[in-house]
Amino acid sequence: MDDRQQPESKKRVVVCGGGIIGVCTAYFLAKKGVAVTLVEKSSVACAASGKAGGFLALDWCDGGPVESLARASFNLHRSLSEELNGPDSYGYRPLTTLSITVTESGPSSPSGSKSSGDSTIPSWVDGATRGPRTIGTTQTTAQVHPQLFTRTLLNTAVEKYGVEVVIGKLEQLRVEEGRVGSVVLEGGRVIESDSVVLSLGPWTGKFEMLASMFRVSGLKAHSIVLEPKDPGAITPHALFLSFHPQGGKAMDPEVYPRPTGEVYICGMSAEEEVPDDPEQIVGNPASIAMLKRVGKSVSSHLREGEARVKAEQACFLPCTDDGVPIIGEVPGMKGCYVATGHSCWGILNGPATGAAVAELVLEGRAT
Repeated sequence: MDDRQQPESKKRVVVCGGGIIGVCTAYFLAKKGVAVTLVEKSSVACAASGKAGGFLALDWCDGGPVESLARASFNLHRSLSEELNGPDSYGYRPLTTLSITVTESGPSSPSGSKSSGDSTIPSWVDGATRGPRTIGTTQTTAQVHPQLFTRTLLNTAVEKYGVEVVIGKLEQLRVEEGRVGSVVLEGGRVIESDSVVLSLGPWTGKFEMLASMFRVSGLKAHSIVLEPKDPGAITPHALFLSFHPQGGKAMDPEVYPRPTGEVYICGMSAEEEVPDDPEQIVGNPASIAMLKRVGKSVSSHLREGEARVKAEQACFLPCTDDGVPIIGEVPGMKGCYVATGHSCWGILNGPATGAAVAELVLEGRAT
């Protein structure tokens, strides 16, 4: 065939980062007909996107700079769930969300001694609780299993829209005359591209080109996943706690039952240096032990012996100095885009960020 008869070649975009933001971006680009290569250093959703709580809220970012992003993304989660069979494939479901004060009981009074006869509190929450308030309804709060969500989205992008996944470490971008032309991986592989999206999460600061422009730090957050003996007894209520441990300062852990029969508990975070390899991240034993105490104090179903500890883990949330994510084209470098710094709202804001970046890459602006 001569050139005149050949179809117009597809735009080529390399997305670096296999967490929620990179995967959502790859998904929406590929759906629009782009030839997408996703580059991930370790494995897909191996860091915060696999170990997060997966909590979604419509209006909790209201009054701040990401209000419209969060609202759009909450609604996009709902439509993606319809498209991808979210309830079955990644545990999407609406939730009632409660704020509760919990006091750690002493060894002589095990949980199972619910002190407040309040009907707001679900029956499985039988520890020493008070002051329950409903802070989210099934209209305004929901959840996904974040690792299953990220992987479902990517599998669909690969199978339906031809996304290629490459496991390799981003070494550098080749820029000619102010425009990005290719991505170079460790070991020398070069991937030609018309545009590049850098969704490196807490590893953004390790990529020199970006580290010189802005700061993204890592907040190390701990979590445990428990498997109760009777998962059917656990209702879909997300719990935001004010937890008062014996002889310690009050803390704000969170408890998320999942439709998979697990209960996820998180909290205990501190700023720490992000290691080069996501697989090297391990939890601090004292933080993990405290989360087990939280579980035991909330419910007799979550005590040792009544629940199996399925995971003890930690991950780094990507945080910016002003708490606002960094999304857009890099100044002075055509075709190079950044999407990072979503802190604890990465799973919520992933879909709208990915959809917006896809529009930005293809049309120069995002609706």
